Order: sequence, then C-alpha cells, then structure tokens
Amino acid sequence: MLGKIFTQNTNWADERVACDPAYFDRLSMQQAPEFFWIGCADSRVPANVVCGLEPGEVFVHRNVANVIHSSDMNMLSALEYAVEVLKVKHVIVCGHYGCGGVQASVETCPHSLVDHWLEPIRRLADIHIHELVVLNGEEARLNRLAELNVIESVKRLCQTPILRGAWENGSDVSVHGLIYGLKDGRIRDLNCSVSAGLFVDERDHGQHSR
Repeated sequence: MLGKIFTQNTNWADERVACDPAYFDRLSMQQAPEFFWIGCADSRVPANVVCGLEPGEVFVHRNVANVIHSSDMNMLSALEYAVEVLKVKHVIVCGHYGCGGVQASVETCPHSLVDHWLEPIRRLADIHIHELVVLNGEEARLNRLAELNVIESVKRLCQTPILRGAWENGSDVSVHGLIYGLKDGRIRDLNCSVSAGLFVDERDHGQHSR
C-alpha cells in the first residue's frame, strides 16, 4: 500500500512540474494562507479539496467532530500560530453532515476515550433537546446537531484569549461557521460569523448591561 502512495506522489509531483516548473520553488517559500480551517478528521472532508484551494492557501487543524475544547493545547497552538504569525484573515470552523463523531456523541453505548472528547456535543444535544426532538427523523436531528456544534465552536473560539487579544490589537481576522454536505459536496454558511466589530459591540453591550 505504501508503494502505491509513493507512485501516486511521484506522478502528482511530475504533473505539477510539467504544468508549472516553478511550482515547488514557489511553494517552498514562506507560507502565507488567508484561511485557517478547523475541521473534522473525517477522510471525506479534506479542506484543500472541498474548497478548491491549492497547497499553501489554507492552514489546517482537524480533530474528531471539529470540537473546540478550551484546554486543547494542540488546537490553541495552531490557532495562535495562524492568527499571530501567519496573520490569516479568516478562521473557519467546518463541520459536515453525516458526522460519525456527532452520532457517537448521542449513542448510549460507551466509546471509551472518545466519549470524553465528544462531551461538548452531548451537552449541546441536552440543551437543544426541544428543538431536536421535533425534527423529522434521526438524520435530520444529527445534521442539526452537527450545525449546532459548529455554531458553538465559533462562540468558543471567539472567547479564547488569542482571538480576543488579536481583536483588541486591531486585527481584522474573522471567524466563520460552515457545514459541508457529503451527499452533494456543497459548503453552506451557517451565518454565525464574528469579526472584530461584532466582538467590540458584544463586549460593550456586556459592559453596559452589568
């Protein structure tokens, strides 16, 4: 199986050079992506492919069910590097319909360590139980839960000292929540984007309300 990977890699590299002789020379220079993608580890949702982007155009972090944990040092380190060093303009949380992690989060059978990882999604299911139970069928409920997970993840990201500090220092980075459809290959906007201006408005509102 590794032989197949090496062969396909050689073919891909040769094709790239044939079309653009300077491709790898250019790619080997400092990366300057505009996007930081936080997505699910599912093999069917590769960021570059579904976005139609080239290598070097998107900085990527992936985990099971694109969950944002405030104690996840791996994710936070990647976020810090993306925002403070790469100066990305857009942080994207992208979930997907038909997510196995979302499904596992509401199953009654134990899944060992992953149950701890998926706890935030399970909590979301409890919080939004009245919205979910009226939907028609398990697939619809799981897909809505996948959307809610993305929306909650956007909120959690915006509460990190990394993004709050970036906005306070004048950065124009924005955070977006998207969802990908395995059945049609389309990315949908969940309309939960947050920018520096919205962050300031919410902060001021919170101060006035106290």
